[in-house]
Amino acid sequence: MNHVSPTHYVYVLQNEAHKLHTGCTQDLKKRIQEHSAGRSTYTKNTGPYKLIYYEACISSKDAYHREKYLKSGSGKNYLKNRLKHYLERKD
Repeated sequence: MNHVSPTHYVYVLQNEAHKLHTGCTQDLKKRIQEHSAGRSTYTKNTGPYKLIYYEACISSKDAYHREKYLKSGSGKNYLKNRLKHYLERKD
């Protein structure tokens, strides 16, 4: 039987100014709570944020590689296309 390691998540948050933040974590729920409570160095002064996208990976290396990609120009274009209808909403 194969041992499955803990899941790692790559996530994208959006704030009220429509700015996106991409990150990676092993505990998605806890990390979102940290962002919401202003306990994240990267987003504490630009929130509140809401979760708009995430992917799950079994390998932490795969997750961090995917995070790096999503932060690149090609990755940002991928997200814009993947979330096209959501990002076009006017609410």
